[in-house]
Amino acid sequence: MIIDRYLVGTRLRLRRADLSDGGRELKLTQKVPIHHPGAVQGMITNTYLSPAEYDLLASLPAAVLSKTRLSVPPLGIDVFDDPLHGLVLAEAEFATDEEAQSFVPPPACVAEVTNDARFTGGCLAEASRQEVLGWLSEYGIRPE
Repeated sequence: MIIDRYLVGTRLRLRRADLSDGGRELKLTQKVPIHHPGAVQGMITNTYLSPAEYDLLASLPAAVLSKTRLSVPPLGIDVFDDPLHGLVLAEAEFATDEEAQSFVPPPACVAEVTNDARFTGGCLAEASRQEVLGWLSEYGIRPE
């Protein structure tokens, strides 16, 4: 289980991730996007936190997003909890630009949203279920 807290008025994300070995990862992340089309990663800075540091930062106002992450290399597959229950997004990470450009999504992938900023975590955390359903309909996806 991953709980992301997008700190209001910042580009910062506070994450609590429960690990499969029973441990917990607590970190503060800043993502600075690079405005290039396609699968290009921006700059990411992570700071790992103690429980006391996490608790202090978790007291700040934030938009919250909860999900379960599955690993199917090279994909990380996020299965979202309420209010976005039913939304499943996959993200691939690569060591080189060539690997990223040659990646072919599996047939089960129904829409490519890499260049759609509405599907970033910070935007999803602030979106209503109805907004997300509207965005999906633009891709021809009509949930049951």
